[in-house]
Amino acid sequence: MRFAALTALCSLAMPAMAGEFSLRQPIDCRLGETCFVQQYVDHDPGPGALDFTCGPQSYDGHKGTDFGLPSFAAMRAGVNVLASAPGVVMGLRDGEPDTGIGPGTQDKECGNGVVLDHGDGWQTQYCHMKRGSVTVRKGQKVEAGAMLGQVGFSGQTQFPHVHLSVRRNGQVVDPFDPDGKITCGTPETRTLWQTPLPVSPGGMISAGFAPQVPGFDAVKDGSAGDEQMSAQAPALVVWGYAFGSRPGDSLRIEIIGPDGPFLQTVTPLDKAQAQFFRAAGKKRPTQGFTQGRYQGYIALIRNGKIVDDITAHVTLR
Repeated sequence: MRFAALTALCSLAMPAMAGEFSLRQPIDCRLGETCFVQQYVDHDPGPGALDFTCGPQSYDGHKGTDFGLPSFAAMRAGVNVLASAPGVVMGLRDGEPDTGIGPGTQDKECGNGVVLDHGDGWQTQYCHMKRGSVTVRKGQKVEAGAMLGQVGFSGQTQFPHVHLSVRRNGQVVDPFDPDGKITCGTPETRTLWQTPLPVSPGGMISAGFAPQVPGFDAVKDGSAGDEQMSAQAPALVVWGYAFGSRPGDSLRIEIIGPDGPFLQTVTPLDKAQAQFFRAAGKKRPTQGFTQGRYQGYIALIRNGKIVDDITAHVTLR
């Protein structure tokens, strides 16, 4: 099960009416499988943050929707950024390094990006693209779905993603709640999306096995998981990489081995985190681990219900 929560919300969402301005997904991936939405437009006029569901998946002043990749390895492999609607290229930037937040990014928050004009006051902006990947030129007409570049790590960002901003007459528009009049508990039923996009209040990004607790950098890079290990490895550890935790959540971690249940633990999560990972495992017994196939299971739990879960596998030889 991936991004199972808010199924009712997804089923209620309706696409834009024919003839209205509407959007396609701005990234070439399977939402909820090979990419995810981490943050939405901030609807809180004060110093706090409030997404369109009245949840905390935003940050103060955030003006767009962030479509993230599960790893830097996926970014290096190349994932295309796509025009969400037909338009004309108003402006672009390329050549900024894929280094994330750091010196020199304060005045180039978007990093490498493209702005499209769609007429009738509508504009879309695509940020944090990979250096050297922008494929369009100023004044060029593009169709919906046309490649603009690739997802990168440029500008003020902490993870590889494309930030989509939607504006009309210079004002930010949330494509999940176009009129901006959110009512907690009754989300907007009509959006700007041509096809309703799945929404999740947090979820699992990836999971894997390792012979020790991996470093967070390796988890984010996509290089922390092993599909085969020695039965004489120093430890058998399963880890889960997730997003959107809230105080009171927990992470259930289980390992099932050739002989049955191997490990079961529940880890409380005491604060909201945009991204995080947890790991659990056992040290090698004197005789070594039983050889065979092991399954890891990690679930994000909220109010006693599964928000999302994921499995990983390893073979010990």
